[in-house]
Amino acid sequence: MKFNYKKREPVLIANRGEIAIRIARTAKMLGFQTVAVFSEADRFSEHVKFCDRAEYIGESEPKNSYLLADKIIAAAKKHGAKYVHPGFGFLSERAHFVEACEKAGLVFVGPTAHSMNVMGDKITARRTVEKLEMPGVPGSPGAIKDANEALDFARKVKLPILLKATAGGGGKGMRRVDTEEEIPAAFEGASREALAAFGDGSMYVEKYILEPHHVEIQVFGDGKGGAIHLGERECSIQRRHQKVWEESPSPILEKFPETRKKMQEAAVRVSREIKYAGAGTFEFIVDGAGDWFFLEMNTRLQVEHPVSEWVTGMDIVELQLLLAAGELELPKQEEIILSGSSIEVRIYAEDPHHFLPAPGKIGKIIQPNGPFLRWDSAYETGPVLQSEVSMFYDPMIAKLSVWGRSRDEAVARMRVALDELSIEAPKTASGEIKGSLKTNVAFLRKLVRCTDAVEGNTTTDLIPRNPSLTTDEISKEVSDETAIALSLLRLTEGSEATVDSGVQGAPVSNWNQRAKWESLR
Repeated sequence: MKFNYKKREPVLIANRGEIAIRIARTAKMLGFQTVAVFSEADRFSEHVKFCDRAEYIGESEPKNSYLLADKIIAAAKKHGAKYVHPGFGFLSERAHFVEACEKAGLVFVGPTAHSMNVMGDKITARRTVEKLEMPGVPGSPGAIKDANEALDFARKVKLPILLKATAGGGGKGMRRVDTEEEIPAAFEGASREALAAFGDGSMYVEKYILEPHHVEIQVFGDGKGGAIHLGERECSIQRRHQKVWEESPSPILEKFPETRKKMQEAAVRVSREIKYAGAGTFEFIVDGAGDWFFLEMNTRLQVEHPVSEWVTGMDIVELQLLLAAGELELPKQEEIILSGSSIEVRIYAEDPHHFLPAPGKIGKIIQPNGPFLRWDSAYETGPVLQSEVSMFYDPMIAKLSVWGRSRDEAVARMRVALDELSIEAPKTASGEIKGSLKTNVAFLRKLVRCTDAVEGNTTTDLIPRNPSLTTDEISKEVSDETAIALSLLRLTEGSEATVDSGVQGAPVSNWNQRAKWESLR
């Protein structure tokens, strides 16, 4: 694709943190002026400093800032922005926000409200794709009224089943059920969680696929009936239905190339049929025999999009912005060349023994360095004076992604990168640790050495299958080959290497109410 830099009208980024910085970086490269928005908690955040201009939009809680469409539109008008990029989370999949932007004369950088309405609701989406011969997981034809309907369905298809919210995503409003006795409590809990997260407690039920792999196809459409795919990602390594390790290509599809071809063709076919505009992701379950089933479509940029950018050499945000500006000539499918292997892990402020968020101040980050490595974060590296993982938002500190000529090389490069990474709590003048900051870095170091992960046995139960990953005995030792690699990195690059709440009876806080923080992703 030919690069085209010129001065363009401003784009407002209706988001925060690392994704706001990531979008702004490409926007600046293309000649767009950038406008940030920020809440009280984000007044000194990096995304505010990074953009050309910034506008305060309200109090720290998202409902009083980042979820206020009128405040964001007013900020765009005030700063002369023509475009609004939603990032992911917050208002990115709210059709009413798309319509409000259009009414205000702004260009929403993403799909149409119609596409969101068709594909954003899981039941409507499934009906749409089934008409176009995309197989879905056996499930209820619509929302179910109560636990009795779930029981009837379970007896038809046999347990286990999965109760799921009809709206939203990210693991909220979702419960696996293995016995009939569990159904009433699971239905009530999932519905209550969905109502809190999405304002809609409607549930449906589907068959739970055994030995499941979570695989997604990245698509991009021009809104006129043209569409391409950018390969697939496997996101099977999860905790609490939340992704922690993503990669491309998919280990399971390497075994079933015909399945890969069918999934890619189906995703492009549906995208063309609905005249989809912009970046979107079709999510599937693939079982151990290579059979595949449609789950849902995410009508936005995905958190894990860097791995697709690594293996294709494409900048997905560049495609989004040029399409919005009416300047994109959609690449032909044969021009998309997939090369090598990429892995991304998410660095969280959380206790890795039960994966609960652990907000706090950051004293110092020493990020990994080296070729074919990408660090996406909104937190300063090196010694920092003021950097805090806020209780009001998702606790992700950074995304770390690498590329290798093979999967083995990508795994090895990730192992070295995680061993280099150091995230420390603040210290007093005498050098004592001040406060506490827990992260999942030690957990990820174990994960990247886990036999199942290294060998690509990445079913969605990988973490519970390997209980040693979350024991208290998380080793800080590094292997001999890693130590050698770290030494070489220091010599050649001068890098400094260091290394639901859902809990019954837990006190009520923003961090214990999973809907308040998980919904932001």
